[in-house]
Amino acid sequence: MEGPSRDSISFILNLPDDCLFLIFQWLDCSCDRESFGLTCRRWLNIQNLSRRSLQFQCSFTNFTQLIRSSLSQTVPINSFHLDRLFARFQYLQSLSLSGCTQLLDLDLRQLEHCGSNLRTLFLDCCLGITDRGLFLVGTFCPLLTVISLYRCNITDTGLESLANACSALKDVNLSYCAYISDHGLKAVTQGCRQLRVVRISSSWEVSGIGFKGCSSTLAYIEADCCNLEPEGIMGIVSGRGLEYLNISGVSCRIKGGDLAPIGTGFATSLKFLNLRMCRAVGDESIMAISKGCPLLQEWNLALCHGVTITGWEAIALNCHNLEKLHVNRCRNLCDDGLLALKDGCTRLSVLYIHGCRRITTTAIELFKCYRSNVTIKGEEIICIGPKLAFR
Repeated sequence: MEGPSRDSISFILNLPDDCLFLIFQWLDCSCDRESFGLTCRRWLNIQNLSRRSLQFQCSFTNFTQLIRSSLSQTVPINSFHLDRLFARFQYLQSLSLSGCTQLLDLDLRQLEHCGSNLRTLFLDCCLGITDRGLFLVGTFCPLLTVISLYRCNITDTGLESLANACSALKDVNLSYCAYISDHGLKAVTQGCRQLRVVRISSSWEVSGIGFKGCSSTLAYIEADCCNLEPEGIMGIVSGRGLEYLNISGVSCRIKGGDLAPIGTGFATSLKFLNLRMCRAVGDESIMAISKGCPLLQEWNLALCHGVTITGWEAIALNCHNLEKLHVNRCRNLCDDGLLALKDGCTRLSVLYIHGCRRITTTAIELFKCYRSNVTIKGEEIICIGPKLAFR
């Protein structure tokens, strides 16, 4: 079989850039896309300009992997590397610098070359990035919709400058940011009115008040292991659009009835609620939430020892859409409570019941007889609901 003629090869090589861009975009096979630039320098340039996402070898998007990995083994990334890479890839929309622990504020000046198109930026564990770096991000990346600052050494000042420059933000991760407070959180929730996702897990100075007056678009909040206050709980649900809420391990400043505002008409759209290890949660809060959150589909009450028979009966009576219930190691869940659940929660499909010592085998078997459609699981599940559901 004869190979392609010189004329056909010459014709392909002389195609205008617009045609080459279209050809590259239509390549489905990743191997073909990677080898496209091996043809010649011109085709390599087409490949580079078509790239929309960049993640370094030392980057991590999975926090569990990030914590377990040794950051000392990562390749140092500095201004020199970024200058060359951003000159090569000028139309990036997603960039991950996570794990680049030696990256400094001034290195982010290189975002001037590609930041105008960026929509997503990950800076997880970039320990050298401070408020100055965040100011540069806001200056060069005005169209950002997603930013992750997990474990960054930023303060409220940096958050204010970011919120002022990037009002289109929809997803913000501030987990383990030890130096931020409700003041900075308020700047974000008030300045970014399209906000849908906020993560502030283990941000110790946040009480939740910074959420007060947030936009109705805010649907996903992770605030586990924070020092929340009663007024902060009111702030969290004030937007009225909340669908996912994780406040597991809430501080001892929250008493038995302080979670009741969740069920007083502010969270009628709530579908996933994680109250794991909220040991002060009492029947008053349980009754209010079960009545005021009619769309609740999954509820984690593991290690909530304050819930008694009154609370279990309220769940059975009011949670008509509940599909998954976590009651692992609840000390006050006994046979009567389990049998109350048997008679209600008509859509219940999974019950996590590990370590409930007051429940007898007889009660479990009786529950199974009446509710054969419910799967009883013994393992303890910590994470609930959709992951990255609103990205």
